[in-house]
This record gives sequence, structure tokens and C-alpha cells, in this order.
Amino acid sequence: MKPEFENIPLVKTDKRFEIEVNGHFAFIDYREMGHQIALVHTEAEPELAGTGAAAAVVEKTLIYIEEHEKKLLPYCPYVFAYIQKHPEWKRIVDERFNGYDKL
Repeated sequence: MKPEFENIPLVKTDKRFEIEVNGHFAFIDYREMGHQIALVHTEAEPELAGTGAAAAVVEKTLIYIEEHEKKLLPYCPYVFAYIQKHPEWKRIVDERFNGYDKL
């Protein structure tokens, strides 16, 4: 994560995890089911394109999932690709996730 995002808090709403950067949002839509959290869509407002905000919200969300002892279901292609690039995060993916072996 780029240093400029480290002190920006992650906010969890009923439907998404989000960070706000200069009045603009990067967020991940999610569904929580017991001990699992499914991440389904990652998006950053156009003003944040290329800044690293999307990667920052992903990393902050993965930290949240781990700290709350949940298991990840990375349905979002961006999150899935992020874990492929950062395989240390595979530790929080539910082994029953279809595609676990491709991470």
C-alpha cells in the first residue's frame, strides 16, 4: 500500500468497505455470511484512477477480514488478481472457494 493511504480509515457499511480520498471513494461491495465474507466488486471513482486507491481498499479490507477471523471468498476479479500477486493473503481464503487452487 502506498504510504499516502496508510492513515486513511477503512469504513464498513452494510454493503461495502470503503475509503475516502480527497472527497472521492474507493470501495468493495461485500456479503457477509457467518464466518465468511464474499468480496464481489471493487471500484474507485474515476478521480482516483491510477492512484493506488483500489489496491489500498483491498489491502485494508483483507486486514479487516483477518483481524476479525473471517474467511474470504474472493469473487471479485480484482481481489482475486490481487491475491495472486500477493500470495501471502491466500491464508485467509476459504479452502472451499471454487478457484482456491488457482490462487
